[in-house]
Amino acid sequence: MNNPLKHAVVFTLTILALVGCKDQVLIPKPPTYLKLDLPEHSYQIYSSPCGYSFEASSLFEVKDVYDTVGIITCHKDIKIPKLNAVMHFSFIPMKEPLSTYVNFSNDKVDEHKLKATAIEDEQIIRSKDNVFGTFFELQGDVASPFQFYLTDSTDNFVSGVIYFNNRPNYDSLRPTLDYLKIDLMHMMKTFKWK
Repeated sequence: MNNPLKHAVVFTLTILALVGCKDQVLIPKPPTYLKLDLPEHSYQIYSSPCGYSFEASSLFEVKDVYDTVGIITCHKDIKIPKLNAVMHFSFIPMKEPLSTYVNFSNDKVDEHKLKATAIEDEQIIRSKDNVFGTFFELQGDVASPFQFYLTDSTDNFVSGVIYFNNRPNYDSLRPTLDYLKIDLMHMMKTFKWK
């Protein structure tokens, strides 16, 4: 039994068995997100010749929209280059009953039901300023994560839709969406008719 070769084989097999049976310890990695270098929220007053004003984020660049004959309309494209997004902002002097415009806006939100995991809405009621509306937050991989409308309920109606210039990925966009939501809510809370 004192065979050195036998001892070497047994020793080698024992070492291999111990190394081979060793459980690999997996350490979960924490979730990571791209670091966004977004500035503190700041605002400036935007006053439209179309009869409304609001405090716009300093990130917003309001661009005029022209009709087919080159005349500036009351619709605006509000570019948000730091977030790679744009807001299509429409102003409509009401000629139909209010329900026509509200239903149209609600139908636009409903178009995203297939992709949305949740749709939350917040009512805007500022009787003192005659501003009423709804802010919609669409969660999930949707084309437009935020939509809203505001009205004086008799003469004027505005709506806004946010689009990001990339493929919708809710998890990746979440920090940006949280940041932008603050600016949009501020815009609606400071919106006034002239």
